[in-house]
Amino acid sequence: MPAQTSTATLPLTRDVPAALPVNAVEVVGLTKVYRGHGKLPPRRALDRIDLAIPRGSIFGLLGPNGAGKSTLINILAGLVIKSEGKAIVWGIDIDERPRAARAAIGVVPQELTFDMFFTPREHLELQAGFYGVPRRERRTMEILDLVGLTAQADAPTRTLSGGMRRRLMVAKAMVHSPPVLVLDEPTAGVDIELRHHLWSQIRALNRAGTTILLTTHYLEEAERLCDRIAIIDEGQVVACETTAQLVARVDDKKLTIALVEPIMALPERLASTSLHWLEPGKLVLRYNPSRAAIGMILEAIVAAGLHVRDVTSDQADLEDIFLRLTGSMDKP
Repeated sequence: MPAQTSTATLPLTRDVPAALPVNAVEVVGLTKVYRGHGKLPPRRALDRIDLAIPRGSIFGLLGPNGAGKSTLINILAGLVIKSEGKAIVWGIDIDERPRAARAAIGVVPQELTFDMFFTPREHLELQAGFYGVPRRERRTMEILDLVGLTAQADAPTRTLSGGMRRRLMVAKAMVHSPPVLVLDEPTAGVDIELRHHLWSQIRALNRAGTTILLTTHYLEEAERLCDRIAIIDEGQVVACETTAQLVARVDDKKLTIALVEPIMALPERLASTSLHWLEPGKLVLRYNPSRAAIGMILEAIVAAGLHVRDVTSDQADLEDIFLRLTGSMDKP
């Protein structure tokens, strides 16, 4: 996706780079070691990771629970102190200018935390005050309109649905106009309809010029939304590529061949092929598309006196690659 250059999402601070950075976020050799407590040894949550998030992208950050995703986000947001390395947000070193770096990033956490008696308008005005946004520069109603909460602007938060409250969390993170927005599991626990609605809003934010850093356990979500994906496992980056390149890494397909004849075993004439008997009347072939000659396999089936009724193909997707790289969706 080409980088956006809209100034509508620039942070409300004078301490910003003169030119728009090529990368919205850069980390080099970033390390975080948590000290041990009692008999527990020190734990290395991040281990010298390098990462670059292009400006204007929707960047996916995937990994099993405990892989280091939250630690990375919290370091960028100024909530956790790194042990080693360098982190730059919107061209601003988080050590040299921490306040400016924090102004350049907005974080939408998983947890929904609100005063249920405040209205969305009041929540945004209060949040803008925390960030020192002058009243004349506040965009409260513009932001509420962007997340689809204009009609609920003056309704008590307790009356909003769960989906509306999640959208309000996004709105709160945008009050200081950060060019980088972190969405931490934004669709966790929501229904399919709301998930697709949130996807549309994420794309709209990105088109408006906001760089999105998305963490998710829904691999379909990452595959549908993200231009580029990094996978973290045990504190290290094990892959960082465009979504298309990542999916293409596994040169593996499965071909299921349904036969007219209900055969109960693989015919001897096909024993030298890569075919396997799957169930009565079905054969299966796992192959590498870049090297396999499917036509020859089908000709061998016909030469064995069999007739093909149907052929279906399954290609490796992001979930296959994730499991191959990390070994598990959820490690202890």
